[in-house]
Amino acid sequence: MKLNRRTIFGTLTAGALAMSMAACGGGSDDNGADGEMVSGEITGSGASFPDAFYAAAIEAYAEVNPDLIVTYNAVGSGTGKSEFGEGLNDFAGSDSLVKDDDGPEAGSFQYIPTVAAPITVSYNLPGVEGLQLDQETLANIFQGAITAWNDPAIAATNEGVTLPDTAITVAHRSDGSGTTSNFTKFLDEATDAWTLGSGDEVTWPEGSIGGEKNTGVAQVITQTEGAIGYVDLADATETKLVTAAIENADGAFIQPTLEATTAALDGAEVADDLSYNPLNAAGAETYPIVAPTYILLRTDYEDEEVAAGVKEFVNYLLTDGQDIATDNYFAPLPAGLQEQALAALNETIA
Repeated sequence: MKLNRRTIFGTLTAGALAMSMAACGGGSDDNGADGEMVSGEITGSGASFPDAFYAAAIEAYAEVNPDLIVTYNAVGSGTGKSEFGEGLNDFAGSDSLVKDDDGPEAGSFQYIPTVAAPITVSYNLPGVEGLQLDQETLANIFQGAITAWNDPAIAATNEGVTLPDTAITVAHRSDGSGTTSNFTKFLDEATDAWTLGSGDEVTWPEGSIGGEKNTGVAQVITQTEGAIGYVDLADATETKLVTAAIENADGAFIQPTLEATTAALDGAEVADDLSYNPLNAAGAETYPIVAPTYILLRTDYEDEEVAAGVKEFVNYLLTDGQDIATDNYFAPLPAGLQEQALAALNETIA
């Protein structure tokens, strides 16, 4: 069924946003229904892509409310969705949308967007910096059709760069991953050259190397000369990986910065379920591989205390937590989407 879509980033007055935040208990002094902050324990699991942000937010939130213990286990979007469907966590983190065989049943969850970030194309090629890759060449590298760094297709967009004849090793996620889903979805949408399809898992070419979580892919790249892989900005920065500039929809080669991520979010559209797609967005300054990330909330919590804890913590992510996003290499939500997410939170967990 086709979803109705509307622009998410309309103009908001400060008063309208403040009213929405107040209705959802926004701010650092978030209170429960009885005027007191929630206590107890809640657990989440899922995407490793936003793990740096969630870890920082959990640490900061603990100073606001030390009586609610929040645990997040970055096991990958696929596992997080599966555990959510089995009732093994209180909320799930996912960078990809739920499919029929993921575990959660239709109507049992609500997407709550939290932050967004670029998926970097990182590589290990000593002496080569400032690499530029067009979309078709990128697709052919990752599906094994281009196997050496001095291939004419790579040289064509890197005039004046001395490219070695080093063999290319593709590094990819070995676990079910929303990062994989968004990266392959980009390639599938951006170029007819891509033949491997898209999803949390795809069949990668022979000779490629899998790594668990974004940290595992970053490690493969670091340890393998000639490697190239897709990694979130936080892990790429932490491990000092070199990143390529990727051709965007306007034909410009753009590095994966938060400014270019925000440009990609500008004017994006959101579905009624609050999912949205900023991949290959138009605009000369946009980075083309930008991934949203979501919290999956239950539409029916059996334990009222757990429900209250989840609501208070997710409210924190959407309000004060947004202030620490950029320090951890994530772009905060635009004001319009933040307001919608807060409203959905308040409606889902009344």
